[in-house]
Parts: sequence; structure tokens; C-alpha cells
Amino acid sequence: MALTRNFLLVCSLLPFFTIPSLSKTSFRPKALVLPVSKDASSLQYVTLINQRTPLVPVKLTLDLGGQFQWVDCEEGYVSSSYKPVRCRSAQCELARSKSCVTECYSSPRPGCNNNTCSVLPDNTVTRTSTSGEVGQDVVSIQSTDGSNPGRVVSVSKLIFACGGPLFLEGLARGVKGMAGLGRTKISLPSQFSAAFSFDRKFAICLTSSSSKAKGVVFFGDGPYVLLPGIDVSMSLIYTPLILNPVSTASAYFTGEPSSDYFIGVKSIKINGKTVPLNRSLLSIDRIEGTGGTKISTVIPYTAMETSIYKAVTATFVKELAYVPRVASVAPFGACFNSTNIGSTRVGPAVPQIDLVLQNSEVLWSIFGANSMVQVKSDVLCLGFVDGGLEPRTSIVIGGYQLEDNLLQFDLATSRLGFSSSLLFSRTTCANFNFTSNKA
Repeated sequence: MALTRNFLLVCSLLPFFTIPSLSKTSFRPKALVLPVSKDASSLQYVTLINQRTPLVPVKLTLDLGGQFQWVDCEEGYVSSSYKPVRCRSAQCELARSKSCVTECYSSPRPGCNNNTCSVLPDNTVTRTSTSGEVGQDVVSIQSTDGSNPGRVVSVSKLIFACGGPLFLEGLARGVKGMAGLGRTKISLPSQFSAAFSFDRKFAICLTSSSSKAKGVVFFGDGPYVLLPGIDVSMSLIYTPLILNPVSTASAYFTGEPSSDYFIGVKSIKINGKTVPLNRSLLSIDRIEGTGGTKISTVIPYTAMETSIYKAVTATFVKELAYVPRVASVAPFGACFNSTNIGSTRVGPAVPQIDLVLQNSEVLWSIFGANSMVQVKSDVLCLGFVDGGLEPRTSIVIGGYQLEDNLLQFDLATSRLGFSSSLLFSRTTCANFNFTSNKA
């Protein structure tokens, strides 16, 4: 097995096993819920997961395409229920490990045990990877009926990976790891659905506020009800999720597919006018895994390959020609005098940007609230950034463009459901009722 980084790993091929039962509880929730907040400094989306025995709230950066949950096991990880995952075990196979650590040169502790399974935790913010022990521990999470939080349930042996404190560089203050929601068998959605036997679906709804307002992640099917009683799951638009056959992680073994979520953007329109693009960049190269469009919660603003970015920016500027340009404000290229821009229910009154998906009738529409960033009191900038000449992925839809939009990922049917801006419905992602508990 060839590795894309220089790791000294002992490889072993493992037999296939099915996922074990992860939860021991008579109550079977239909769905689970996690609060998500926006960190004002890093612009990352963070959540709290209660883990270990006794339970400790662990702050994690949300990583939509992350392969699994990983945490810092070196500083202060104390738990009576932690168990290392042994080489050639069913859990090791589930983690797609190709590595076995035969000897750890330290006294046994979480993250350092002999004859243990090893994977490659990925800090997708800094694009760095390391080798880390696979472990299992207790995790507790709140159930929901889609409208209100319910009783707390536990997964007794959640599989995760260990990182170290140096690996936390670039993450939000106080964060101890990353919560991976990607397309693997040990991502949080996969493990939660297996533990409680509910649908292999999850939904994210990120808040645009950096105050105390909280967005939400639902694990399981809808309803997804936001105040004042709006079930967003009833008004979703659907498009296929596309599997990239080549991993997009910082380090990986040859043959591993990507755990990121890709969609098939066919073209881009601004004010109904098609942007002239090299459309070959919108397709995934099945050999190299380059190109295409993926969705990310770890980059703050949508990044586009240079030629796409220039074409989109030029078309947008042309359509907004009646508004005076002002000096660019990094990292943005096109900025405007906001005193000349009106406001609407869905943000600044600027040209609508449409990502055209499987046909001309299926559009992911981006309105002013998700396209324009207020960088000064009188300056608005187009919230897209130049992703460079040869990025691995041509378009990466960033967190800002996801805010106050609900996205449902159906892992069983490989389908994305998206709401477009919830501001049209007079609600936001901060409107899940976390305070009411009917249990």
C-alpha cells in the first residue's frame, strides 16, 4: 500500500467485519441533535460532545468531510472506559486501517498502547496529517423528535482516533479535535445510525451569528423543525452526491476514496446569465481525483479555481455596475460601496448567483446574505476567494455560503437535499428550540 506522506507504518491486510452494536439502551431514538456555534475569531463551526467516563464536554471543530472524530489524547485525556482498538479487529477493519503499532515507547495510556490499530487523523484546516491510535470510548448525545431535545442517550464504544496537542494548531481556541461527518463507516453519522438503527441521514444548519446563537446538526431523518414551527425537511431540493474515487485527505493510502461530499455543478449563472467557464474543471478526473465541486465547513468562504473565480467575479461586477467599486479588502477581490446597495429579506440587494446542478431546473441559489460580506460599515465584498491555479478541487463551497441553509445528506441513497436561504421562510438556523425538553 502506497502512502502519500512519509510515515513509517507497519501494514497489514485485514478481513472484513460488519459494524458491531454500539449502544446498550432500551430507548431507541429516531434522531439525535448537536448544537453548533460559530467561532468569531477562526470562523470555524464548533460543537460540544460529551465523552469519556466520567463524561467530559469536548469542544470540537465540525468537519463535514472529515473521516472520523479525532481528539487530543495526550493532554488530560482520563477515562476509565477508554479501550484501544487492537490490530486485526473488526473495529480496525471498519476504520480502513492499513497500519498496526506493535510497540508504543511509553507507559500505556490513551493514544499509546501496544498492538493497536492506527489511522491518519487529518487537520483539514492546516492540511496536515499524522498517525494516531484508534480507540473506543463512551459518548453521550441528546435525542430529538425533530422539534425539541429529548433524553440523553449513550454510545458505549464510539470509535475515534487520537491526535496530539501540536496537531491542534489552526483550530479554534479551546478545541480539542475535529468531529468528522464524512463518507466513511466510522464518521459520526455512520456510527450513530448503526448504534440506534435509524436512517443513514444527517442534516446541518449553520448559524450566521457569532454571538450565543446556535445552529444545529441533526443525525437521522426529519422532521427538522425550526421556530416558528417550520419543518424545513418538507421543502428540500435534491441533487445526487458524487463519490470522488480518489481521497482528498492530506494523507491517505492508494485506493481510498474521498470522504468529502461532492455535487455535480454543471454551470454557474448570475442574474440568469451563464458565466463563461472551462466546464472540464467542473468534472472530477476519475484517475487523479482532481476537479469537481465539494462542500466544506472548514473553509470560511467559497474558493474557486482562478479562471472560474475571475469569470464569476467579472460577471458579478458587470451585473452590479450601477454600484461604485471600492478598494479590495483581503481575502476578497470585488468590494463595493454598501451605501448604494439596498436590502431585502434575503440580504443585500445584489445579483442572484445560481449553481446549476443536474439540469437547468435544479438550482442552488445564493442570495445577498450568503454572497456578500460586510467588511466595513460602508463596504460589502463578494464573499468568494481565489483558490489558485491548480487546486485539488475546482470549487469548494465554504461555510459562509452554507449559513442559514439546511443541508440533508442521505448516505443510503447518496443524495443531498438543500433548502436554499431559510430567510425566505422567515426563520434561521439559530431557531431550533434547544431549551424545551419534553422527556
